[in-house]
Amino acid sequence: MVYGMKKNNLLTTMKEMPMSIWNSVFRNDLPHTDLGRSKTSFTNFFLHIHPVKVHKHTLKPWFTMGLGLISLFLFINLTVTGVLLMFYYVPSTTQAYDRMLDLRGSVAFGVFLRNMHRWAAHGMVAAVFLHMCRVFFTGSYKKPREFNWVIGVLLFLLTLFSSFTGYLLPWDQLAFWAITVGTAIAGYAPLVGEQMRFILLGDTTVGQEALLRFYVLHIAVLPIIMVVLVALHFWRIRKDGGLSRPEDADIVETPTVTETVPTAAPALAMATSGGNGINILEKKLYGIQGLVRGPFTKVGNVPENTVFSYPNLLLAELFVFVLTVAGVIIVSAFFNAPLEEPVNIMHPPNPAKAPWYFLGLQEQVSYSAFWGGVGIPAIEVLILLLVPYLDRGKKGVGKWFAKERLLANTLFMVFVVVNIILIIIGTFFRGQNWEFVSPF
Repeated sequence: MVYGMKKNNLLTTMKEMPMSIWNSVFRNDLPHTDLGRSKTSFTNFFLHIHPVKVHKHTLKPWFTMGLGLISLFLFINLTVTGVLLMFYYVPSTTQAYDRMLDLRGSVAFGVFLRNMHRWAAHGMVAAVFLHMCRVFFTGSYKKPREFNWVIGVLLFLLTLFSSFTGYLLPWDQLAFWAITVGTAIAGYAPLVGEQMRFILLGDTTVGQEALLRFYVLHIAVLPIIMVVLVALHFWRIRKDGGLSRPEDADIVETPTVTETVPTAAPALAMATSGGNGINILEKKLYGIQGLVRGPFTKVGNVPENTVFSYPNLLLAELFVFVLTVAGVIIVSAFFNAPLEEPVNIMHPPNPAKAPWYFLGLQEQVSYSAFWGGVGIPAIEVLILLLVPYLDRGKKGVGKWFAKERLLANTLFMVFVVVNIILIIIGTFFRGQNWEFVSPF
């Protein structure tokens, strides 16, 4: 009898184990009601970073295209693959290149791991840039989101610098001369240019000191700063009322209370009324419903413009995550990250080119060292930082290419197109001695 009871208890425990594991993480049963979904969001850390409800406009794929999430997931990918690569890499001019070769022949999945890291880095640069374009063209940098736009600009600059510092680590011809050109551009800054270049390199030329400094910046300093700013970025999204949306995204209707909690006595009714016949308790109950639908009131003619983060937003994030990871895996499986000959300072390539995202700067430098490398980029960055404080118009927020923002969108489009053209010219139309050539 006792044995049978123990056996039944064991079977019951095994059957209940999946739900026990779920409850240990989420502290609630699988939510099937509005109240359950709200409690799940409130009591779980990973869901608590989301609001309980999000606006339906937020979930429209054509509005954000998931670019912010793609940038975040690529950053996570870079963190994971970067940590794994650190087990094999040695920041030494005599060993760095050999370790890259070891990844090809001696480390299981070494080439694939390096491919994922390299292509995710390039993808993140592109994704963050496109995310900024989305924010601008939808007017999402305007009040009250000005400061978050500034954070976004800083994150974009840090993304560029992080990719730039990682570019040197393979210590091949491509990396060495790309960094040589890139740091030379920094040296054109007046008064502090040479000092900045020396701080980056630790010497007058790219060598062991530069490799060590770039390694520390790449794996520690820049990621820590970026994590802090990303956390602040997401926190400000919640505090600023979520993602921007157009004014007509919310239908304004006058709610009417059709059922109320019955008052216990006329005295209570008088106590809860404001003297004008409107029950204060009714108003409070309706306010509570904005968060969680309770069983006390039924409200008619109320537009349902929000949905619960769980499962709606969570499923959307999961979809973008799977899509991002799958994209990186597919590209990494078919295309190997470049690795050229080891560094040879006696045989520089002609032309020596900076990383692709700095080729626009290199093209500008060919016309004017100071204005191309320092003056124009500094003005562009300054304008980007000040845009939300210069453009104070309230119209056109939350809409792609709103006609109320025709001038601003046109100027920004010119800025984007010009920079893309310069990158294309530097990539395909510049040959020996930086002379124009035909790629065809």
